Amino acid sequence: MSRRHDVVVIGSGHNGLVCAAYLARAGHDVHVVEKDTVIGGATSTVERYPGHRTDRGSSAHLMIRHTGIPEELDLAAHGLRYIDCDPWGFAPAPPGSGAPPIVFHRDLDATCASIAAACGNADADVYREFVRRWDVLAGRMMKGFSVRPTAPGLGSAFLGAEDLRDPFGAVQTFLSSGDALLDSMFDSERLKAALSWFGAQSGPPMSHPATAPMIGFAALMHRIPPGRAVGGSGALADALTSAIRAHGGTVTAGAGATAIRRSGRGWRVDTEGGDSLHCSTVVAACHVHTTLDLLERELPTTTVDGWRRRIRPGFGLGMVVRLGTTDLPRYPDVPTETSAHGLQLLVTDRRHLDRRYGVAAAGGLDADPAVLAMSFSSLDPSLAPAGRHELTLWSQWHPRHLADGRGWSEAGPAEADRIIAAADRFAPGLANSIVHRHVQTPEDLETELGLLGGNVMHVEMSLDQMLPMRPHPDLRGHAVPGADGVFLAGASTHPGGGVIGASGRTVARLVGRRLGRSTIRRRGIRAE
Repeated sequence: MSRRHDVVVIGSGHNGLVCAAYLARAGHDVHVVEKDTVIGGATSTVERYPGHRTDRGSSAHLMIRHTGIPEELDLAAHGLRYIDCDPWGFAPAPPGSGAPPIVFHRDLDATCASIAAACGNADADVYREFVRRWDVLAGRMMKGFSVRPTAPGLGSAFLGAEDLRDPFGAVQTFLSSGDALLDSMFDSERLKAALSWFGAQSGPPMSHPATAPMIGFAALMHRIPPGRAVGGSGALADALTSAIRAHGGTVTAGAGATAIRRSGRGWRVDTEGGDSLHCSTVVAACHVHTTLDLLERELPTTTVDGWRRRIRPGFGLGMVVRLGTTDLPRYPDVPTETSAHGLQLLVTDRRHLDRRYGVAAAGGLDADPAVLAMSFSSLDPSLAPAGRHELTLWSQWHPRHLADGRGWSEAGPAEADRIIAAADRFAPGLANSIVHRHVQTPEDLETELGLLGGNVMHVEMSLDQMLPMRPHPDLRGHAVPGADGVFLAGASTHPGGGVIGASGRTVARLVGRRLGRSTIRRRGIRAE
């Protein structure tokens, strides 16, 4: 069967859905095709065990609430509701020390009071100055994330008027490592470790260049904290799908794209079900390597192979242990309303992170995993049956391929045991509360969600693969040279991974300008 649309979007991750929602709202005939039987990609939620709603990928939505996208698309009208994670961060003291935790509240005064109690007044005062300065800088970065990555666009977004008097100082600030930023400001290693672990959720360790901004994003959490979508991370995908369909677009699952082929003046997307989807424009919102596979018969082999070699997914990123439990994590002498609502940063020394990264880069598994715990059933009881809880343990870094030759089917269970044990050292009794367990190794993330190399960011978030270099200098600006009408969206493109949606919105604008008003007039729908 052959069908015709204005736009075919390949991949139903949140960026693909955001793009489709904007285009459908503008009156274009949009069709989203998804290989998986579940819509949403890494923003999806399923029942892994009876009565529990378990995320398959992301859990906390840190960035999309800073973009305006949920409001612009009126996703609340389609059922999306966020609960603030407040406190948004919790960093317990080393086990057995008896020291107070560091608690990051939305309220800056309350946060500074916690830092003063745990780390001293000097660091509390410096943290206040850190938030004041980086609230401005991180706000500019969010603006830069929302534009096409051209030099003029990024320059006007990242640099303020005062920076023009000392542009090299501003550039140095953004290119500094996260560790350099922390060492220049704070004394307490516990505070540095907590902020470093928060920043490392972007992928690279904070010893790498240009990672200071990842820590700077913590300042924005005092504006709008991470949000938990009621019903699970998949509630975002559900709302976007509803918005697409409400404006006449279509979303189908279970028959992915097998090729992108030229067809007259437009394109044809062949699918696993045998259907061919004809369109004037294709938006590939899947992994960039997957996109190159789909396009390989339409572009010179040497060109495609050159791109493949230069675009690095990396050695891997992390793995996840999803747990159904009888209780929330219990940290000694800390009320659960203080610890359980946000990101539980279970690292107290940055040497732990440095060692972990180094061992993983060599293809090994460290004996002591670095763990981030999230227990959002404390905010949203719909995630688990009465008297039960849903707990996620995320750990970095884990190589996709192990140097000792073992596969993850062999190594995964023991590594999951170590991750649980690491969390249990901070929250004694956690291991005894487990009723259900689901492990997602790097191999599982690759095979189930199409995250090649097990990297949830698609390709490494390293300096040479960011901004106009993401995912490759030839592919900057969300377009494919030699394939006019094929656009790139998703975590492989600027601004990178995480639940943000900015890539999808940027591509929707580009596609809208390309299509103009002709298709809108044909359908009789007013352009917005």
